[in-house]
Amino acid sequence: MLALSQGNYVDTLTPEMKALLRGIRHVSLDMDGTIYLGSTLFPYTLPFLKKLGRLGIDYCFLTNNPTRSLDDYIAKLHKLGVPCGEGQMYSTTAAAIDHIKTHYPDARRLFLLGTPSMISQFEAAGFVSCADDPSDRPDAVVAAFDMTLTYSRLCRCTWWASQREIPYIATNPDWVCPTDEQTILVDCGSICACIEAACGRKPDMVIGKPNPGILTGILEKNGIAPSQAAMVGDRLYTDVKTALNAGACGVLVLSGETTLETALSSAPEDRATLICESIDELGQLLEEARR
Repeated sequence: MLALSQGNYVDTLTPEMKALLRGIRHVSLDMDGTIYLGSTLFPYTLPFLKKLGRLGIDYCFLTNNPTRSLDDYIAKLHKLGVPCGEGQMYSTTAAAIDHIKTHYPDARRLFLLGTPSMISQFEAAGFVSCADDPSDRPDAVVAAFDMTLTYSRLCRCTWWASQREIPYIATNPDWVCPTDEQTILVDCGSICACIEAACGRKPDMVIGKPNPGILTGILEKNGIAPSQAAMVGDRLYTDVKTALNAGACGVLVLSGETTLETALSSAPEDRATLICESIDELGQLLEEARR
């Protein structure tokens, strides 16, 4: 287990790090690469969550993956044996819906490049999903991690994105999605790079991590100060960066995408507050800080 203090990684907790961990009241957890990998739950996940309960620390799950609705994610967690209530699950789909309603209140018709599960969540929120038809002009375009992607819909999305007067939003910046299978899952960031290469336009807004709003919104709802929160995940450029941007504790776990070598070679301003092999070690540190 490694802690960051004054820009150097050390094997034991400094008094400052102990004080920081002692003050943590809320932990926001990334999912894939953090509590499970693909469809495999890490063996230490359930003991870690129980430990948080014993320490009086609440938690929620915060994912950049928009392929499932909140109900689908909760059902997946329950199937894996992970307790999760409706208020403990937040995704970039939910954040994108909130963003559009706030910043584009007149937008109703959306061209949604996403999975049927994601589209159903937008429709449940009152939006209309536009067809793959040049006459069905949207009020806004949303590009997401789409595991059901077809060439025709990618081309149509690119066409609408090329119309600069139409707002263009991406759900998350991830290049790939973690998996335990022998393949590469091309994620939203890569899809948006394809769109940019074809029409020359980047998204007007990328909703998910590292945008701090996805974390600060949760903290505000629960009356938690950023200094009392930790964002935990396996990626520097999304999970840790979100925490740093929000003024929270950024915990990097080495159970997913990022290696220790990559973490140690990152720029000082991008470095995690704390590096752990897994959430199991984070639980040990939180417990030790409270002794």
